[in-house]
Amino acid sequence: MPNEVDVLLATLDHPQLDAMHELRRIILQADPRIGESVKWNAPSFHTAEHFATFHLRAKTGFQLVLHLGAKGRPDATVRATVPDPHRLLQWKSADRAIIALRDLADVDAKRDALSQILRHWIEEVN
Repeated sequence: MPNEVDVLLATLDHPQLDAMHELRRIILQADPRIGESVKWNAPSFHTAEHFATFHLRAKTGFQLVLHLGAKGRPDATVRATVPDPHRLLQWKSADRAIIALRDLADVDAKRDALSQILRHWIEEVN
């Protein structure tokens, strides 16, 4: 039986759907504790708390919003502890960053960096 993310993606009309499916695989493979659901009408990922949600309304491509749960944590130290040697993270606050992705080729090119960022981010949220 398909889960709610499968249902959402099956009905989604977005030019970067293949890239979204691939990013979803990367996220789910980053840690066996990861679950998924639909939040804000987009795929969202969680362990103990939600930590990442797709943003599907970007003007080009799509985005992955990384956050530390439902409530903001302005005193978070995640910015100092998550390695980002490829400068993928666009920081919006002390506890929220965005990764912009253009297409499937962009997701594939950033695969290793995305996995590394996700593993460190998950440790922060837990």
